[in-house]
Amino acid sequence: MTSTPRVDSATIPIQVRRENRKRRRITPGRRVFVVVNALLLTAFALVCVLPFVNVLASSLATPGELATRPFILWPHEFSLDAYRYILSTPTIFRALGVSAVVTIGGTMISLILTAFMAYALSKKHLKGRRVVNFLVVFTMLFSGGMIPTFIVVKSLGMIDSLWSLIIPVAINAFNFVIMRSFFQAMPESLEEAARIDGCTEMGVFWRIVLPLSMASLATIGLFYAVYYWNTYQSAILYINSSEKWPIQVLLRQIVIVASGMNADDSAVDVVPPAQSVRMAVIFIATLPMLIVYPFVQRFFVKGAMIGSVKG
Repeated sequence: MTSTPRVDSATIPIQVRRENRKRRRITPGRRVFVVVNALLLTAFALVCVLPFVNVLASSLATPGELATRPFILWPHEFSLDAYRYILSTPTIFRALGVSAVVTIGGTMISLILTAFMAYALSKKHLKGRRVVNFLVVFTMLFSGGMIPTFIVVKSLGMIDSLWSLIIPVAINAFNFVIMRSFFQAMPESLEEAARIDGCTEMGVFWRIVLPLSMASLATIGLFYAVYYWNTYQSAILYINSSEKWPIQVLLRQIVIVASGMNADDSAVDVVPPAQSVRMAVIFIATLPMLIVYPFVQRFFVKGAMIGSVKG
């Protein structure tokens, strides 16, 4: 007596997927879509990358090549005169240190204050939250202006202090709204379970909310870091001592001197071309953020709530 072969139920989905894969064919329309999509993405990537390549190549080109070639992607002869000129003075390293202190310290302070404020105002049971939210959003449309802000900073004794570059912009209304919306979308069952286990309100915030908010914190932290690193107008208004200039203000002075606006004729002859110096300044100013971004970029696409709630 012959027995019928036994078919394992676990192999049925695999067989079905194999048959569907065989039946699936790449149609001409799909081929056209893939080709057009690849061309558009490549063109968009080139539009984003080529300006940086042009800046770097122009900063390394010789004066003669800068005069004859308006757009350079690869210089025929390399010259480091622009970077030698910029790095010839120790003040640039001091300015880099000032910018690093302002960026790191300001980003940490802004993240802490923004997270505390956004978490508190995301709770519906908080009294007066609507009024405070309205006042915060109101500042996105109408600001006090330059002169009132300067008077406030001066009255607080922060003129010629690095705190004047951090405290007035410690909380950005746009970043606050983003983080508040993130906290509002977080399931309340997580916090309720933590409170049942004995966590206080601060314990829920530090042990439950913040670990699940790494994607939001990293994104907003990058926004704050870029803003603090590019601080220019506030430093012009509030910083009087050249020893406390951030890198953006110092690089502006270097460009002015290289352009011959504040230099005599004998000094202009020994400096590199103004265009080469400008390109080198742009590259130095953007390089730190380009180095930091790849380490933060992975949080942009990471799902913060995946697997946090089951049931």
